[in-house]
Amino acid sequence: MSILPRPAPALKPLRGVRVLSLALNLPGPAALMRLRAMGATCMKAEPPGPKGAPAGTPGDPMGQYNATAYATLGGGIKVVTMDLKSDQGQAALHKALARTDVLLTSFRPSALDKLQLGWKGLHKRYPGLSVVAIVGAPGARAEEPGHDLTYLADAGLVTGLDLPATLFADMGGALMASEAVLKAVLAQKTEGKGSFQEVALSEAAAWLALPRTWGLTQPSGAVGGAHAGYRVYPCKDGRVAVAALEPHFAAALCAAARVPVTDARTLFKPDTHAAIAAFLKGQTRKQLEQLSVERDIPLHTLA
Repeated sequence: MSILPRPAPALKPLRGVRVLSLALNLPGPAALMRLRAMGATCMKAEPPGPKGAPAGTPGDPMGQYNATAYATLGGGIKVVTMDLKSDQGQAALHKALARTDVLLTSFRPSALDKLQLGWKGLHKRYPGLSVVAIVGAPGARAEEPGHDLTYLADAGLVTGLDLPATLFADMGGALMASEAVLKAVLAQKTEGKGSFQEVALSEAAAWLALPRTWGLTQPSGAVGGAHAGYRVYPCKDGRVAVAALEPHFAAALCAAARVPVTDARTLFKPDTHAAIAAFLKGQTRKQLEQLSVERDIPLHTLA
């Protein structure tokens, strides 16, 4: 009887780190979900549910308009209700902050000041506490209203009338926020004191937009449609996303489509686009999936 090796234990770099989140909606909870996966002990404080709502209605708007997302984001995380506008809520918050390593917020700076949660005051009261503040835009623009869609539009990532396929700025901001927590914990260990870091969703969108600003994903760019081996084509019973960008992948695709290749410029010629499109249009999804395996061509079929 063979003995299978045990799977390596998951890396938990934040084991023992206590994170308190006041962040609602998507970016903060998504960051908290990642922090928990890295071993942090996570608690989320929500305001009371809306007036007149049934008992147990979450105070986080996400819980009101998408129960599945809310449950997934909050899995394994302790959720408590705190009315930060009340003396009782403030007392509960500061009791929690006294044993917290990192505070995660998503309020505008003016709202944090009204709640007496500005960085200077917190740092004086809790020198070891770090704060990661998620805002819409950086610095002086942090008070501006905005959302994922407006940040993507500003970054040039809304190219038509269709909405983007996912919430790129929010999820990118969540990644940046979890990265900021890691930086804060490292700084705490080396410098022995807390730090303040601001994460702007607009900057997350700008980061994601860099390939477009470089021209890579513009219509004239290699991964923007100009290269015949990197496109989405119709096939006989659906669509196929082809990513044959490297020369050996492109050569395999052209060989399958019987397109002669003279040099790298071949893949940018209209005739090559037309020939590959005609070939793929005549193939079923099953045939293309088999072709992918046989010819080592990176592709993925879609309904």
